This record gives sequence, C-alpha cells and structure tokens, in this order.
Amino acid sequence: MTQSSSSGIRKKWPLLALVLAAILALILVIWQLQTSPETNDAYVYADTIDVVPEVSGRIVEMPIRDNQRVKKGDLLFRIDPRPYQAMLDDAKARLTTLDAQIMLTQRTIKAQEYNAQSVSAAVERAKALVKQTTSSRVRLEPLVPQGFASQENLDQARTAEKAARAELEATLLQARQASAAVTGVDAMVAQRTGLLAQIALAELHLEFTEVRAPFNGVVVALKTTIGQYASALKPVFTLLDDDHWYVVANFRETDLNNVRPGVPARITVMTNHSRTFDGVVDSVGTGVLPDGGSVIGGLPVIQKSINWVHVSQRFPVKIAVKDPDPNLFRMGASASAVLQPR
Repeated sequence: MTQSSSSGIRKKWPLLALVLAAILALILVIWQLQTSPETNDAYVYADTIDVVPEVSGRIVEMPIRDNQRVKKGDLLFRIDPRPYQAMLDDAKARLTTLDAQIMLTQRTIKAQEYNAQSVSAAVERAKALVKQTTSSRVRLEPLVPQGFASQENLDQARTAEKAARAELEATLLQARQASAAVTGVDAMVAQRTGLLAQIALAELHLEFTEVRAPFNGVVVALKTTIGQYASALKPVFTLLDDDHWYVVANFRETDLNNVRPGVPARITVMTNHSRTFDGVVDSVGTGVLPDGGSVIGGLPVIQKSINWVHVSQRFPVKIAVKDPDPNLFRMGASASAVLQPR
C-alpha cells in the first residue's frame, strides 16, 4: 500500500509541477501587464507644416520632387523675382532723387543761415528806424499849426516813417522765408524715412521670392510644378519634420496610474517587427471625445472596441522616439508601445 501510494505521488509530481509553473507564468504575465502597460493601438506621428509663400507670383524654379528629403536652408521653390526687383529699384531711385533735393535745399538754407545774423540785425534796425521816424512825426504834428515847424518838415517825417515801415516788412518777410525753407527740409527728411521703410519692405519681399526649408524634412503632397501661380499665404505642399518622430499610443485609463512625462518606452513599428526603438513619454492626453458626445473643440476621438460592454476608455500617450530610423518611420504607420514605469 505504501509503495503504491508513493508510486502514485511520483507519477502525479510532473503534472503538479506543470500546473504550478503555469500558475507562476500567469502571475508573471499579469504582473508584467500591470507594471508595463502595452498596446498595439498606436500610430507613428511627426510634426508637419504647410509650406506657404509670403508673396504671390509665378513659380520659376522648383528643384524638388515629391517625397524628397531636404536639408534646412535648401531651396524649395522660387517665385519670379522681377516684379519685386523692379519695385525695389523704383524705391531706390526715388530715394536718390529725394536726397539730391534735400542736398540742394540744405545748401540754400546754409546760405540763408549765413545771412541770418544780418537779417536779424536788419529787422532790429528797421524796428528802431520805425520807432525813430514815428517819434519825429508825432513831435512835428502839433508844431506845424503853431508855426514852429514847416509842413515840408512834417511831410518828410511822414515819408521817412513810411519808408521805415516798408523796410521793416521786407526784413520780416526775409525772416519768414528762411523759416519756411527749414520747414521744407523737415518735410523732405520725413519723406526720406518713409522711403527707407519702403525699400526695406521691398528687399524683404524680394527675399521672400525664395522659399527655403526651415528644417530637415520630407516633401509631402507636392502636386505642382514650374509655371504654376502661387498665391501668398496659400499652401503649396507639406513639409514633414523627419528629425523628430513620435508614436501616439492609446492606453486604457487603468494603465495610466504611473504614466507621466519622462517614463521610458519601447516602440515597434509594423514596417519591421524585428527592430525595437527606445522612447520616452512626452505627454499624456487629458481629454478625449466620449462616445455619442457633442463636444466640439478638437478633442481626440477614440472608438471603443465593444459599445455594449462598459470598457475602459483609452487616452492618447505621446511618446518621443529616440534615434528613429527615417527609412522605417512613416507618418500614420501602425505601431505598438510598451511603457516601463519605474
């Protein structure tokens, strides 16, 4: 009996060990899922910009093609610069003409400034002469009826007074003309400032005829060529920044307890399952549009897999990829992500 029992236990021992190993493996898997959340509901993302010209015109040069990689500063396309060069040349010509006018006027003013002291002295002398002749006339007028002065003397005094007043008016006119000349130069100097602003703007517009890459990237959705008229602030194509790649992974809300910016992650893209890329959580989504919701404002929409069962909502987690392979990463490609919270 004892030998039979021992033999039975020995026969059951491998089965018990197998069951125990399966239980431990299940516990390990559950622990792994709880501590390292994983999802294959993810896609590859990169920043993009619309390439728009700052000025309008016909495209005369386009040394790029669709899906071509470009470096920062590379020429993407050139708009016909001739109209903008003509506007710049016209503004510079008007500035040259105005400078000549200002120089001529300044020479005239300098000549007037040289005579300014003499004009001022002449005004003072004219005022003194008017005062003197007026005083003589006033003194003679009561003396003529009494016979103490002749009518001729009075007439001479009156004539002298009129001449003195005429001289005063002439000198005052010279002073006003000098002041008006200075005011004219001030107006031309202000006009020159405006012309300089026009020249700076024309130079900027001429520079804008060359559209260059603001960063390393890939040309996307190029559907135009030389000869096409490009309108200012209207997109011509899209430029994708392939120096910085992200994976937007949708994790269940129950997996986000220990997820925050800086948490390490492992990324796999569908393009090549055999390669794994390191990443780090850049940000965690704080809002999604619920099923049946009517909130409008650009919130992400994430479909639940089963609508008739209450399941955990998923939130987007943006993961920055370290050292991405530009040959494997494509905008919108499927991916999977595993987070590794510490």
